[in-house]
Amino acid sequence: MPRDWDAYFSDPANIDLIPAPLLVEAADLLPPGDALDLACGPGRHALYLARLGWKVTAVDSSAAAIGFLQSQAAGLPIQTVRADLERGEFTIGHDAYDLICDYLYLQRDLFPQIREGIRMGGAFVGAIRLTGSFHLAPGELRELFAGWKIFYYSETDIAQIVARKA
Repeated sequence: MPRDWDAYFSDPANIDLIPAPLLVEAADLLPPGDALDLACGPGRHALYLARLGWKVTAVDSSAAAIGFLQSQAAGLPIQTVRADLERGEFTIGHDAYDLICDYLYLQRDLFPQIREGIRMGGAFVGAIRLTGSFHLAPGELRELFAGWKIFYYSETDIAQIVARKA
């Protein structure tokens, strides 16, 4: 049964605003530009990037998560979009972003859009589970970015990657 994300993000105990260390490191590799935070939840990565000067589009299907992010984003260059990615309610524009991040959200048919949506020289930063209901196979995340410059890749119970479009 799918999780009720509105109920989940309505509980303050489930709000985590600490950005993933890998995203923090990757953000240092690129000058601020346009970023996309997929399935952003309450916006820990969107807020971090915006505070560094990135113009961020943050997408999530949860009204509670988007509402929380909007309450925290005053004065920051963040555009919030409430959209169900699985239903195709948001399309990633071609060559639209310098950075796309995806943390713990897996939608395989979105990866072609992700790769096309990143400008030359831009990067993808992500972490996706290798176990559980929605998971990648070992090595699959690296394969999805074959032909890109892989700056970082690791696999434990989660596959993590920083890949630059070259």
